[in-house]
Amino acid sequence: IMGLGRGRKAAEQIVEAEGATLACVCDLQEDKAKEKAEEFGCEWTTNYQEMFARDDIDVLGVYTPSGTHCDYAIEAIQAGKHAFVTKPMDILVEKCDAAIDAAKAAGKILAVDFGNRFSVENQRLKAAISQGVIGKVFLCDVKMKWWREQSYYNGGFPKGWRSRKETEGGSIANQGVHFVDLIYWLLGPVKEVYGRSTTVTHDIETEDMTIAQLTFQSGAWGLITTTTSSYPNLGTSMEISGTEGTIKWNQREGSEIITKDEESVDLERFEIPGTVANIAEDMVSVITKGTSPVVPGEEGRKSVEIFCAAYESARTGVPVAIDQ
Repeated sequence: IMGLGRGRKAAEQIVEAEGATLACVCDLQEDKAKEKAEEFGCEWTTNYQEMFARDDIDVLGVYTPSGTHCDYAIEAIQAGKHAFVTKPMDILVEKCDAAIDAAKAAGKILAVDFGNRFSVENQRLKAAISQGVIGKVFLCDVKMKWWREQSYYNGGFPKGWRSRKETEGGSIANQGVHFVDLIYWLLGPVKEVYGRSTTVTHDIETEDMTIAQLTFQSGAWGLITTTTSSYPNLGTSMEISGTEGTIKWNQREGSEIITKDEESVDLERFEIPGTVANIAEDMVSVITKGTSPVVPGEEGRKSVEIFCAAYESARTGVPVAIDQ
């Protein structure tokens, strides 16, 4: 694992996953690398290239600043490793494409760690939509109203990376990308994005509020609101409206389906295939059983394409067409 901020959770998952061994962790901060190596019973380094050169490592997990994800993934792939990256896949579509091409050329796996796709509850919701339980979907809206102190943007390592356009996007590209990916996964490809972005309460180069209006290829409309300026932090909620009912999803309270025929639909009635619980189990399955990644690079790129279109639309003032 490379990067022990968000990467700490991935390291824990590797330690717990059957068939996986955590060989080494890497962080620029030596004290953090040493501490986590001792906790997880593995080796450590502050030089990622030492990991890339090792013959006993099959897979590299990249948990560094967002604008570096695909750069490091490409290096790992070219060193003969499989790779997975945390969300977002990157902050530029072009970098995502370069990493996808590198993986294809090398015959290696490239995956993206989107926790929402591993959720059994979310998989049941997807099955319900696919089976037409709420009829034809015509509208989805996501409201992500979070709070981040200025210290969040000033901190990190290297300090301030979350505030700079070179290494980060903003509220929709960093926090909101979880939910951009989720509604793309649930509702299908997007064909047009109209966006507005601004910076409300923070001293940052990036945005802390974005609204993106989506038109899906199915004809459904979507609205995504993301901000890190909402005090108090209200969390994230989502509603998906169909001709026969509605799905209500809340990050804190869970989900429910209400239809014209049933006040509350039992989610457990929707069968889903045996699934892996997280990115560590996913990579073990992909390598040892030949299964497809839960989120291959080609899928991880979709949310990047959507939020980049929102930013471009905000810059130009006109909708942006995309081909998904």
